[in-house]
Amino acid sequence: MANHKRGEIEATLDGERYRLCLTLGALAELESAHGVGDLVALAERFEGRRLSARDLIRIIGCGLRGGGNEMCDEEVARMTVAGGLGDYVKIAADLLSATFGESANPPPPGSASG
Repeated sequence: MANHKRGEIEATLDGERYRLCLTLGALAELESAHGVGDLVALAERFEGRRLSARDLIRIIGCGLRGGGNEMCDEEVARMTVAGGLGDYVKIAADLLSATFGESANPPPPGSASG
């Protein structure tokens, strides 16, 4: 079971339940992938409320690895979720919210970006 106080969430991918967490190592991986120098810049990057498919793969992949699941981003990109794009966005949003708070939470698909 996920411990939300530690920034963990649970998500179902490919019909299996996983624990995801953006650990310090996972956050460092995201900093590097997005070319930012610190956690504040990383949080600000996600507060922009614009996520690409590649962003979703990286965020979910880092969360999976931080939760103890050894898989590369290519494997994550092939995983499916029951609700399609909306569920991918929800997983990433829940993970960012658990890590940074509500301010890093992107909007649902189809809503206006700010």
